[in-house]
Amino acid sequence: MQRILRATIHTLNGLRAVIASEAAFRQELVVLGVSVPLAFFVATDNWKRLALVCLVLLVMIVELLNTAIEKLADRVTLEHDPMIGRVKDMGSAAVGLSLLVAGLFWLLALWERISAFL
Repeated sequence: MQRILRATIHTLNGLRAVIASEAAFRQELVVLGVSVPLAFFVATDNWKRLALVCLVLLVMIVELLNTAIEKLADRVTLEHDPMIGRVKDMGSAAVGLSLLVAGLFWLLALWERISAFL
């Protein structure tokens, strides 16, 4: 039970740290807050609503991992290092691709909803 409590505390500390230091994560929190009620309007099935919200959460998870990579890389050295730059670029690409996937699913769901009225 203590391990679960410590893991929960570490999770909350990590979330506090990323919220304090990353504007992108704060923006994604706003998107999450908007996406939950919007998913009820856009999707008609519960599993689709859940999928739309989970895709936003997936973007946030990838953002957390990218931020961790960037913070660790900056801890290793603040000097310009091409290899570290590539690693940071790869993390950024992961965020970009997760945003693309989430955006495509949301667009498809919106199209499905709009086309039902046409």
